[in-house]
Amino acid sequence: MTRLSLAALLFLVGGSAFAQTPVPGPVLAPVATGATAAAEDPNPVLARVNGQEIRLDEVMATAAEAMPAEMRSVPPNLLRSMLPPQVFEQLVDRAITDRAMVAAARAAGLDRDEEIRRRLRLAEENELRDALLRREVLPRVTDEALRARYDRDAAGRTAEEEVRARHILVPNEADARTILAEVLRGGNFEEVARRRSTDPAARNGGDLGFFRRGDMVPEFANAAFALQAGQVSPAPVRTQFGYHVIKVEERRSSRGPSFEDSRDTLRQTMIEEEVQAAVQRIRAAARIERVEAPVPATPAIQAEPPAPTRPAAPAARR
Repeated sequence: MTRLSLAALLFLVGGSAFAQTPVPGPVLAPVATGATAAAEDPNPVLARVNGQEIRLDEVMATAAEAMPAEMRSVPPNLLRSMLPPQVFEQLVDRAITDRAMVAAARAAGLDRDEEIRRRLRLAEENELRDALLRREVLPRVTDEALRARYDRDAAGRTAEEEVRARHILVPNEADARTILAEVLRGGNFEEVARRRSTDPAARNGGDLGFFRRGDMVPEFANAAFALQAGQVSPAPVRTQFGYHVIKVEERRSSRGPSFEDSRDTLRQTMIEEEVQAAVQRIRAAARIERVEAPVPATPAIQAEPPAPTRPAAPAARR
């Protein structure tokens, strides 16, 4: 059976503060179960906290959250066999700690606190909403639907020319001309690129892979697309990055990325579109009545009483 991915294991081990905090002393004695009983019970009791049982399905529910959606329906006992023993023990400890803390919170009466009850209602509503969207959306985003969408989009794209080129980048023209002369005398372009180029692609012999004209700055693109496969630029090409010596390896006409390269982006796009469509369907089926909220009354502003007028000062006597 395939083990969980490293990312999933890190989630399981580090997904909770309690999972990384050692519990001082024995929390609970191991639950005694016979080998025959354990083999017969697909959902055995793994621990008890204040007499309340913690079974395998509860512990495995945490593991399922870290797994791909298509594996969340795996039976708990089968899912357990996919986990390393140390991860499984941490999951059990986490379930014990969580159950003990919830019991303590209830004993303290926090489950009757109005603010907490309000937040619980919101959490329940959010979970119900998300579950409904998953049920409405995920069955529509299948591999067949993704392929059909890709083929439809590809059919509407016009073929675009691409080249695969290597380059050697240096900061000044004198170095570029020296390098160009070395290459034209028969020097191995890849070796020279690894030795002289200042671009990160130097480690790959200057290979930039396939690109379209619009992927590069105009000066570089114009020079590269003017070359045929196997040709080297007759003179250094100046761009904002420095001076380039360019060699074109291949030319091709392409309609864009392959289905494999597009799958993740296409899946995300389709999910977003299907969510919007589902929301519209659900709203259309609901009886909605909008009520205008009353406009709050504006408190009257009392005008300040006019300032008392002072009698005119008597005219000065001459």
